[in-house]
Amino acid sequence: VPIVPAAILYDLSIGDGHIRPDAAAGYAACKAASGAKVAEGSVGAGAGATIGKFFGPKSMMKSGIGSSCQTIGNTGIMVGAIVAVNAIGDVRDPATGHIIAGARKPDGSGFIDTMARWREGQSRGEAQTGRNTTIGVVATNAIFDKAQMTKIAQMAHDGLARAINPVHTTMDGDTLFAATTATAKSQMDHGIIGAIAAEVMTEAVLRAVKLATGVLGIPACRDLRF
Repeated sequence: VPIVPAAILYDLSIGDGHIRPDAAAGYAACKAASGAKVAEGSVGAGAGATIGKFFGPKSMMKSGIGSSCQTIGNTGIMVGAIVAVNAIGDVRDPATGHIIAGARKPDGSGFIDTMARWREGQSRGEAQTGRNTTIGVVATNAIFDKAQMTKIAQMAHDGLARAINPVHTTMDGDTLFAATTATAKSQMDHGIIGAIAAEVMTEAVLRAVKLATGVLGIPACRDLRF
């Protein structure tokens, strides 16, 4: 039985929440599909995406949609990811461990550091369940069956955890899908593809916040001066 998976992120508090996609918008999106470079930042599913929301809207930052892709040696196998980051948590660069976007201090002097506050025992915030989620896709051209693709999707979540902290909370609805064109002539273990999928997913998350544009008084990574 064919199954068409779908997921949404809640962004109705950004801009005019009365504007909703409909069947015509979906049809137009399909007609506009192309092989051109993927648009990133505060566009498409990332137009209203925000992060760092545990302490309420006054502390959050603008996020967006990001993508990344790797070609594996000379095998011809490719692994890519695209993700819309609308998380309750902060985004850290795993290379440095530093927060690059997330909940901001009231005086604008830096980041609150959500995990640090949780470790100190602060459990009450202003975040609302159902309004935070990171959704994305990992894709490859390697040939795998459904069970193997499910494993790749599971492993790709490691990529979220390397860049978003906290992640996968009860206030998040994080969802990743895996897809393949099954056109590669080379074969490779799906566990290896899953590990690489996690890497490209991490890079896609970082690009989603780095390429975002501030809106309606909500700053983006590029707007910070601390």
